Amino acid sequence: MAQSPPTLRRLLASAAAVIALTAGVSAIAAPLDVEKDQLKLGFIKLTDMAPLAIAAEKGFFEDEGLSVTLEPQANWKVLLDRVISGELDGAHMLAGQPLGATIGFGTKAHIVTAFSMDLNGNGITLSNDVWQKMKVNVPKGADGKPVHPIKADALKPVIAQYKAEGKPFNMGMVFPVSTHNYELRYWLASGGINPGFYSPTDVSGQIGADALLSVTPPPQMPATLEAGTIYGYSVGEPWNQQAVIKGIGVPVITDTEIWKNNPEKVFGVTDDWAAKNPKTHLAVVKALIRAAQWLDENNNANRAEAVKILAKPEYVGADAKVIANSMTGTFEYEKGDKRDVPDFNVFFRYNATYPFYSDAVWYLTQMRRWGQIAEAKPDAWYDETARKVYKPDVYLQAAKLLVEEGKSKEADFPWKSDGYKPVDNGFIDGIAYDGRKPNDYLAKQPIGLKGDQKVEGGQVVGG
Repeated sequence: MAQSPPTLRRLLASAAAVIALTAGVSAIAAPLDVEKDQLKLGFIKLTDMAPLAIAAEKGFFEDEGLSVTLEPQANWKVLLDRVISGELDGAHMLAGQPLGATIGFGTKAHIVTAFSMDLNGNGITLSNDVWQKMKVNVPKGADGKPVHPIKADALKPVIAQYKAEGKPFNMGMVFPVSTHNYELRYWLASGGINPGFYSPTDVSGQIGADALLSVTPPPQMPATLEAGTIYGYSVGEPWNQQAVIKGIGVPVITDTEIWKNNPEKVFGVTDDWAAKNPKTHLAVVKALIRAAQWLDENNNANRAEAVKILAKPEYVGADAKVIANSMTGTFEYEKGDKRDVPDFNVFFRYNATYPFYSDAVWYLTQMRRWGQIAEAKPDAWYDETARKVYKPDVYLQAAKLLVEEGKSKEADFPWKSDGYKPVDNGFIDGIAYDGRKPNDYLAKQPIGLKGDQKVEGGQVVGG
């Protein structure tokens, strides 16, 4: 969606500044002198692209002297390839994409992020048939409803039954380096189900797997489940709630129940683009911070309006009722079992937009755990890689400008952070995560590569 011409915007800002000075009040800050004022940014049709849509619709890009076109992409691979080729200036990305590309898993390219787009926002949905078989293993509360969080232990005997009948237990996730892949794997492994390994010669991710995970684009998840090609999937909204509305599946767990307040998407650009366009980069981050603030301010008071915007065909294009199910602080599991999940979508609170190194390190541990990083790495490597990709210095520069302009509050930003969160105990399996000690964290995982282990010839070898 194109914005009004930046030259006109600058003239208006200058005029406003003169008027403000004449009136004896503080001048309105002029936009940065950006290197590039016409931008094309990519996204996938998911509700967590919201900061981009809001920055466009509310004029936040325009305030920064930017004319931005937002363009939906066919899938995550196409999106990444187009950012690398320069066809897109930047994009809404899976948090694992800049890291995977930078270390050379899949397409090799140095991608950076200075803005984390949201926390949470995903779920795991199972077919009605699988849910009925699994449900008998799930404890019930006094109200007769399943007790949440529902653990994968309840799914394990169902998978064993399918295996005994000679049926592979197929599940979908959106991309090999997606949060969805790692969350689904984490949940399965916490219940004693092996989701399989990758190796340099077999990138299926299904080596030794009890459940076979494969890529399905997000909008196609419900149809693929309905067709019986997969028995469940891990995806962002609105595609879990779509399964409920269509009556074809049951979301059994949200990602905030797997890892409380986990980082989800990021805004990514190439390192070369960031180096050539530092002021433009700052301007984009400023606009996105303001959009995130708007989405969460006054206890999510703007979410109903955000739902209407996201429902437009040029953005998510799903029914507003489906988008509202999660965006307005509720989540429907089994049909009729709607529960309050106020933090299902978080865009600004809890320092959601700050690019923490410890978040980057967690993604790298999961790449190592499942063999996408084939060889053991020292703790220092994880830190160095995180710093190559995550750019909190750029984020804080943008935040500082917004505070000076009176558009943000100083108290809302982690100015003194070293980029690492405290030890995190918010995981479903109770295993604590310390981003400064990634190898210790890996060693605690009952399923997954650790130490010097690697996958060779379809087997885990080493110790």
